[in-house]
Amino acid sequence: MLQDFPTVVPDTPLLDAIELDRDRLHQLSDEELVALAAEIRLFLLHSVSHTGGHFGAGLGVVELTVALHHVLNTPEDRLVWDVGHQTYPHKILTERRHQMHSMRQKGGLSGFPKRSESPYDTFGVGHSSTSISAAVGMAIAARQQGLDRKTVAVIGDGAITGGMAFEALAHAGHTRPNLLVILNDNQMSIGHNTGGLATYFAKIWASPTYIAFREGSKRLLEHVRTAWDLAKKTEEQWKSLVAPGMLFEELGFNYVGPLDGHDLPQLVHTLRAMSELKGPQLLHIRTVKGKGFEPAERDPVGYHAINKIESKPSEDAPPAPTKPSPPKYQDVFGRWLCDMAEADSRLVGITPAMCEGSGMVQFAEAYPRRYYDVAIAEQHAVTFAAGLACDGLKPVVAIYSTFLQRAYDQLIHDVALQNLDVTFAIDRAGLVGQDGATHHGVFDLSYLRCVPNMIIACPSDENECRQLLYTAYQHRGPSAVRYPRGAGVGVLIEQTMTELPLGQSVTVREGHRVGILNFGVLLPEAKRAAEVLDATLVDMRWVKPLDEARIVALAQQCERLVTVEENCIAGGAGAAVAELLAQRHIDCPVRHIGIPDQFIHHASQSQNRIDAGLTADAIIAAGTLDTVYNTTFVTELDPIKVSS
Repeated sequence: MLQDFPTVVPDTPLLDAIELDRDRLHQLSDEELVALAAEIRLFLLHSVSHTGGHFGAGLGVVELTVALHHVLNTPEDRLVWDVGHQTYPHKILTERRHQMHSMRQKGGLSGFPKRSESPYDTFGVGHSSTSISAAVGMAIAARQQGLDRKTVAVIGDGAITGGMAFEALAHAGHTRPNLLVILNDNQMSIGHNTGGLATYFAKIWASPTYIAFREGSKRLLEHVRTAWDLAKKTEEQWKSLVAPGMLFEELGFNYVGPLDGHDLPQLVHTLRAMSELKGPQLLHIRTVKGKGFEPAERDPVGYHAINKIESKPSEDAPPAPTKPSPPKYQDVFGRWLCDMAEADSRLVGITPAMCEGSGMVQFAEAYPRRYYDVAIAEQHAVTFAAGLACDGLKPVVAIYSTFLQRAYDQLIHDVALQNLDVTFAIDRAGLVGQDGATHHGVFDLSYLRCVPNMIIACPSDENECRQLLYTAYQHRGPSAVRYPRGAGVGVLIEQTMTELPLGQSVTVREGHRVGILNFGVLLPEAKRAAEVLDATLVDMRWVKPLDEARIVALAQQCERLVTVEENCIAGGAGAAVAELLAQRHIDCPVRHIGIPDQFIHHASQSQNRIDAGLTADAIIAAGTLDTVYNTTFVTELDPIKVSS
């Protein structure tokens, strides 16, 4: 087992041969398939150490990936991955090995499956629990078109906790397309293996002999209702003794498993048999996240994704000067949550499977009876919070902006309509960088601003984040505080929690002719622009309610206003300002700095902001009175051009 990353590009003779002739992949012997898996694992370790990215999940499905591409005729046969964290081996095997050095970089490979990137990526993903729904659609499309095409969905034990996955399973059981669902259980969510007997029976249930006997018995006995019911119940009872598959059987799937997901010959044999069966099939495999790399096996959470491994400086080199890094916003939230819980016994913390990412580890350890991880179930998380609020508790829902989109109906109907006291701590608001368009949180101001009873805060730094979280929590009704991925600017965080005036802004700089209204963490860029323009700069703090008096006064004093936000321009904070001025019949030109009407693709977080025009230069151009402000994309990956 490897304990460190390969320092040189490993030899990969089988991968090289497959690149020259992909049909060779279907002809490999069991021994050669095992050797191929070893080559992929080595290459993956080497490439990700140079680029960073999702890591442990890919190592865990190397054997499964090899087996699937060996058995299936991809891309004609449809292979749908869930979430996509685990698809690096898939990309290596599908004509993208020599692009792996560009993973998650601007203009390079996406960290997730992406239809525009390769015909082998049959469905673009990034959020969880979507694979079975998409695969059911593909399987039914093949049936309606009379195509003999296989369809396979691969879903993890975490993703299958999402309600959408069970909706798709139920629909597949009803419509009965030819579909194979592979449940990759890497022991992060689902219970322990049931032992060797389960593996033995799994082999039997997947064998052609057993399938022929099962189907023959069905045809023979189905006309004798009592006999067939007895036979079916007997089979189910035997399966329930040795495997956790009864739920899937009841949903209409033929369940096989659990199998060792790292036993390549057994996987190939089972996949070949199951891919020929008619109707919905489910194969349950057990894998080890980070398989083959000892540090990742020991710490699957820590090695879920890694940063680029920097080369070590020589021993003779002088040590680089260091200074303390500003805290990440998720850590600011986590510290506030613990402090608030100590002060108020009614507080309950809720996360949809993002404890570490949302900074809730310390809270979960300190207050285990007040901490709820509801799994990948954002809709349930929000309505669960509503139920808690109905009966006197004060829930705080920690959720990524992009994932809150899934619970929009619940936020409106179950929380806001009833004016319930739920605080939403919205992490990863704005552009997140290398995870790309599926993970950018650039719509929340637009979709929250139109909801009655909701108040929305946009802190510009770490201390303001802490104080606005406290203020939102004190508000008796639904509230949201949105903050970005990554570290703050390094301001002093006051330990005292102070309730800030609702809907009141702060003037950062007094100037002339131009007014800049900043919403959120782009304040440093706005400051630089304000100095150049000699503009008045206001840190708005609140998107809803707006500081209407300050906006109106500034519009009456200035020749132009510029709004700045890390949210889409359509319907965002700037749109709220324009609506207010229109309602008051105030004739003042307003220019908007925000995300244009286009998806921003993966790059670094700083490059994302440049591409979207969220820079001091763009603000200066927008605020310069003798220019015509224009933002356009030349191509989907070109930066915005700001022209005069």
